Amino acid sequence: MTVPSSADRKYRKSPRGVPLLPQKHHDSDPRESGIDGASFSGAVFNLSTTIVGAGIMALPATVKQLGLVPGLIMIVLVGWLTESSIDMIIRFSRASKSTTYGGVVADAFGGSGRTLLLLCIVVNNLGMLVVYMIIIGDVLSGTWLGGEHHSGVTEEWFGQHWWTGRSTLLLMTTLFVFTPLVSLKRVDSLRYTSALSVGLAVVFVVITAGIAIVKWIDGSIVMPHLFPKIADQASFWKLFTTIPILVTAYICHHNVHPIENELKDPTQMKPIVRASLTLCSTVYIATSFFGLLLFGDNTLDDVLANFDGELGIPYSSLLDDVVRMSYGVHLMLVFPIVFFSLRLNLDGLLFPYAIPIAFDNRRFFLVTTALMGFIFMGANFVPSIWDAFQFTGATAAVSVGFIFPAAIALRDTHGIATKNDRLISWLMIFLAISSSTVAVCSDMYSIFCVDKGVDS
Repeated sequence: MTVPSSADRKYRKSPRGVPLLPQKHHDSDPRESGIDGASFSGAVFNLSTTIVGAGIMALPATVKQLGLVPGLIMIVLVGWLTESSIDMIIRFSRASKSTTYGGVVADAFGGSGRTLLLLCIVVNNLGMLVVYMIIIGDVLSGTWLGGEHHSGVTEEWFGQHWWTGRSTLLLMTTLFVFTPLVSLKRVDSLRYTSALSVGLAVVFVVITAGIAIVKWIDGSIVMPHLFPKIADQASFWKLFTTIPILVTAYICHHNVHPIENELKDPTQMKPIVRASLTLCSTVYIATSFFGLLLFGDNTLDDVLANFDGELGIPYSSLLDDVVRMSYGVHLMLVFPIVFFSLRLNLDGLLFPYAIPIAFDNRRFFLVTTALMGFIFMGANFVPSIWDAFQFTGATAAVSVGFIFPAAIALRDTHGIATKNDRLISWLMIFLAISSSTVAVCSDMYSIFCVDKGVDS
């Protein structure tokens, strides 16, 4: 695809929000765009796939910590706050005539605000994608936990060979699954893989619910705790560490504008956001309830690890494999849509005045290759990166999801913020700052205690 020289100036962008990406069908390869713009259903699936990533597996443990009743209420509350924050972004985008999230922030806080936002999005998305690839490697080839090797599905099926090793499987996944998908220049081109991804998440929920109901009927499981166990001050403050996990589970703000810019009718974006959040909230509530009901106090931080042994029902081994493989494939299909936003925002951060990356094949190839190389290396050689992104998840994610939308509404450069907007904004800022502070301090305290224990 060549760049029409006569239109270069039209597509040049600035920090104030001229498009970072081609808009609608007339600015991209017709083989990818189709005749019309993106459909309502395609947009819902793409946004839903952005939301439902690895965070779904941490929700049962989160609800266990909060207690069943407060935990499910918090899932609904954070979903409502997410919808409110996206609504603010959309309204202020239209008021400022911005077509990107960075453009809205630049309108309110200038170039430095835009740079900080893009940096947060890049850190958040890069961290998520490394974690996704680590989980995919764990599912396929297994992992070591506490000196014990947990076999992956390929090892269980075919035994240990060079081609069932972690690096080999991730390389094949990168070359034959990720590369074709991340090479697409329009987010709407991923609508079918996004639909399949959402379907696989539903498969996980249905299997978990089915097992839980069967075991509930035969009386082999008990009702989980309805409210949190608060034994001391430390256990109380630990409740706040769950909020960044919930916020991360709903993060999709960075893909709202790319999806809206490709719609046939951009005014449909609000119903699309509501439909996506309703779908994802339903999946989250079902996963949390049935996951906690099934495993109770034995629910692990990553509930997928609970599907690594005997479930106490017939065909337990088969169901374990189906759950793990469906989730592994789900993450493979989530990967490209998160990568799309990562590449777009990193390009906007590094080349703020260049033409959109979709029109520059050389830059598109170089940025894509560099990012894929970094993610692949991180997943293979720095598995402890989980620890590093405990901090970034508590900072970058809540900034993108809560702090920036709230700050835009409170700044109110166009005088359109309502009293309700301001109240919600202060609530989001309070939750974001308090939970992030407690989460970061808790992580640092845990690391300090571990180090002290080792030294002694």
